[in-house]
Amino acid sequence: MAMDLTDEQEYDALRMRQWLAGEADARGLSRRQLFRLGAGAAAAATLPAIAGATPAHAADPAPAGPIRKPLPPELFYTFGTNAETRWEAMAGQGYFTPVDRFFVRNHTSTPTVDEHTWRLQLFGSGLRHGPVDFSYRDLRRLPSVTHEALVECAGNGRSFYTTQQGQPVSGTAWKLGAVGAARWRGVPLSTVLHRAGIRPDAVDVLPEGLDDEWVNAGVNLGRVRRPLPVAKALHDVLLAYEMNGAPLPADHGFPVRLIVPHWIGISAIKWIGRIEVSTTPLFSPWNTQFYRLFGPGYPAAGELIGRQVVKSAFELPWSATLTGARTHVLHGRSWSGNGPIRHVEISTDGGTVWRPATKVGHGDAWQRWSYRWRPAGPGSYTLRARAVDVTGAGQPAQSRFNTLGYLFDAIVAHPVTVA
Repeated sequence: MAMDLTDEQEYDALRMRQWLAGEADARGLSRRQLFRLGAGAAAAATLPAIAGATPAHAADPAPAGPIRKPLPPELFYTFGTNAETRWEAMAGQGYFTPVDRFFVRNHTSTPTVDEHTWRLQLFGSGLRHGPVDFSYRDLRRLPSVTHEALVECAGNGRSFYTTQQGQPVSGTAWKLGAVGAARWRGVPLSTVLHRAGIRPDAVDVLPEGLDDEWVNAGVNLGRVRRPLPVAKALHDVLLAYEMNGAPLPADHGFPVRLIVPHWIGISAIKWIGRIEVSTTPLFSPWNTQFYRLFGPGYPAAGELIGRQVVKSAFELPWSATLTGARTHVLHGRSWSGNGPIRHVEISTDGGTVWRPATKVGHGDAWQRWSYRWRPAGPGSYTLRARAVDVTGAGQPAQSRFNTLGYLFDAIVAHPVTVA
């Protein structure tokens, strides 16, 4: 059976086999350098945290870093160069995440890019006639499309490995707010590739951002970049220049970013400046050593992340206080990298009894829902929500541990107090 290379899991599995077989390099980074980085990640299987990294925990987050937009504490948790949406800030906001409360994931800091001098450069062995440049005006003149799509960090939910399962992990201590849905408008990547003269034997594209080069473990890894198969690039990938009906804000990729529906957030390169098109497989640190699963029960070289998992979140403050002697309408959202959510259930008694939530509207990115609850009386309660998607994937009681804290899919215990 032919592989479906629009599927993230199948593509990553194929490229990992090729990488481990020594069939390609990572564009200027030696295998020795990358395996040194990989050894550091693998060592985290026996250490509380990778050296130089910050363990995920429930302590107060670090002060805001080099992010342009305001980060009021009622909307965000801040973690240096990253900012997480507070779920209570989504209450009453409709289907899409407003730009002012959309999470920010930066490797370094938000760059300043002038749309008048910006160019998108396409080059590589996969083009018939050599390098091609597109200006911002060139892109805006091409036929546009709109995608309703979710962007989610692979580490979303990471802190719950520690706070809920008692397992130390490394990385930004996201709760469930490293995710957002928006209406993205732009040019299909397929349109630009065809205009650039993509060859029929091209197999990969390698988008690269314009943010600062990233240094890790003493190795300069260059700018953030992660390959995509041509099959996916020609299918539904978008060169987006608008977000929720307005030009992209700086923190979200101005002037142009990628949107890669149903793939992990690292694929949605921001501030895109170059795309290599190749007739041979392409690799980078972001698909060989990072975004891998390490720890007990995983291979020494790590395991592929694959698709995003099912998650559910209440639109309530953490440790919220609710008034007693009344019926509350609880709101929340569930989502999955596999596609739409089939049904959602809620428990208010520690997971003994589960009752169906009511779906609110519908869409491709996530499912909103509501649940009517009248507490039995004052005291402490723990709310739980769990969902099942169209493939039958659901949320277990405990997520399988990995040292870098990716793909947390367990049911989250959300504490509230009824006064």
